Amino acid sequence: MQLAAHEAQDLNELTLSCVNSITNMALFIGQVQDPDLKALLQKHLPFHIQDYNIKVEFLSKAEGATSQLPIPDLTPILQSFTQSQASPVPVQPRTAVPQFDDREMATAYLLTLKRAGREYAWAAMEMSHPEVRNFLEHAFCMSSHHAYDVWQWMVQKGFYPLEPAPMTTMSTLGTMYQKVEGTAPIQ
Repeated sequence: MQLAAHEAQDLNELTLSCVNSITNMALFIGQVQDPDLKALLQKHLPFHIQDYNIKVEFLSKAEGATSQLPIPDLTPILQSFTQSQASPVPVQPRTAVPQFDDREMATAYLLTLKRAGREYAWAAMEMSHPEVRNFLEHAFCMSSHHAYDVWQWMVQKGFYPLEPAPMTTMSTLGTMYQKVEGTAPIQ
């Protein structure tokens, strides 16, 4: 597939990022203690491998990629979207680390997904080839949905704070903007 120079460079960086993600996930799967976190990593890993393989096809095959990246379902499991049932668990960086604990692995994976998602979105906006742009949009959705899964696990464990916005903030923001009347929703 003929790509513009900037497209090839963006795909190269994103592919290298996949190498890092897959390698870290493989390590984490072997070390994680929590069965739910392990199941999430095992469920997500095949998506990341497929994502990587599609990028390799874009970079190496004349016809481009032969498959599409599926977008995983977004599955809410929290009882509240504004309040955690778990109390926050304090955290402090460790300076001597023989092995990551589950919180550290989940945090590393979540931050990797967030960064990858931003990179996919940014790169998609720069792609001139529609097939590559579409692939990167799907890759963004994959990262977003996987990050949501890991974030929910972290909230349940008290590793990620979740609290409602103060009513004064909501009231201030709610009165700041006015709807545009007289327009029909787009079908």
